[in-house]
Amino acid sequence: MPLVRIELFPGRTHEQKMEIAQAVTRALEQTAGVPPSATTIMFSEVAPSDWVVAGKPLGAPKPAGG
Repeated sequence: MPLVRIELFPGRTHEQKMEIAQAVTRALEQTAGVPPSATTIMFSEVAPSDWVVAGKPLGAPKPAGG
C-alpha cells in the first residue's frame, strides 16, 4: 500500500489536487501494478517562509496579526 505525500505551497484548488491525486494513482497502477484502492495520497501545504533551501526560506514570513 503506497502512501504518497505531496508537499507544496498553498494555492492549489481542491479540483487541482484531485487531478494530481488521480494522475499519481494512475501512474502507480500503470508502472508498478498497484491497484488504485491500495494508494493513499496526502497533501501538505507549506508556507514559503517555512520551506528552506540552502539555509534560506523561499518566502518572507507573514507579519504578526496579518
